[in-house]
Amino acid sequence: MTSSFTFRFLNENDVNELFEIEQASFTLPWTKEAFHNEFLQNKFAIYIGLEDEGKVIGYCGVWVVIDEAHITNVAVLPEYRGKKLGEALMKQVMEVASEKGAKSMTLEVRVSNHIAQSLYRKLGFQDGAIRKKYYLDNQEDALVMWVNL
Repeated sequence: MTSSFTFRFLNENDVNELFEIEQASFTLPWTKEAFHNEFLQNKFAIYIGLEDEGKVIGYCGVWVVIDEAHITNVAVLPEYRGKKLGEALMKQVMEVASEKGAKSMTLEVRVSNHIAQSLYRKLGFQDGAIRKKYYLDNQEDALVMWVNL
């Protein structure tokens, strides 16, 4: 990573940039309202952004509840993918969650998303259960993965 990439905590002022990343990354992107609710009403939600010279180019949302962390979403703009930025972002979020008291972390990933699964395994995540028909757009199953922090 070059020195132009920085991490920071995100807030409701970042919703437009998060929505742009969502739309570029997912077939069922979260709405702006969903992000506003995360920032304004969910006391468990933490969002970490990855910036390139002041522009948010990736983010990860995590809920830290007592000693468990759950990744809600993680995405990097398409033009920044393949540069190990998602890995750096995940490592940062894992560190923040641990600092906030989390002892373990979980996430769901599409069973067809082998690239993401490979990254998560590289970071120590293990396969857990399958959530049948988890994704509403195509009824695809989700693989639940977890790691001890």
